[in-house]
Amino acid sequence: MVRPGSLNPAEIKKLLDFGAQNILVPYVQTVEDAELAAASVAYPPHGIRGVSGMTRATCFGSIAGYHKAAREDIALIIQVETVEAVDQIEAMAKVDGVDAIFVGPADLAASLGYPGEPSHPEVQKACVDAIKRITATGMPAGFMSTDLSFVDKIIDAGAVFVSRDIDMVALKRGMAERL
Repeated sequence: MVRPGSLNPAEIKKLLDFGAQNILVPYVQTVEDAELAAASVAYPPHGIRGVSGMTRATCFGSIAGYHKAAREDIALIIQVETVEAVDQIEAMAKVDGVDAIFVGPADLAASLGYPGEPSHPEVQKACVDAIKRITATGMPAGFMSTDLSFVDKIIDAGAVFVSRDIDMVALKRGMAERL
């Protein structure tokens, strides 16, 4: 899974041309943002992804029919991270081309008035509610938390892909144990 820095069609194209097949687009705020994300991973006439023939994704031009079939092999996951975005979950889930929705707890905490407190009870309540609403649409829901007891609650709420650690946090923890 690759996460571009923002909802930027040119950056998303570059990641796809490098061979990424799972794109997690951050800070999707509106249905229009979700539509732009979906257009960014599809070639015309269904999207706006620019066509390049000699890329890693095409094995440098050796995959016949790549441009016609590429979208079938790409998972587009949009990340909702604010109160405004969470309020539009059901509408965003209807956007053709969105394959899953991921809830971002840190930015959602800040949006709710609890910056730096993703474990605050109000934030956790909002996250569980968002996961339930996503799964109620039939869309796969994702989440990330280093709080293992909360991960269990998120899974119980219906999340089907969950990250329970952060690479740099795990590396720091491992190094601290060795020093």
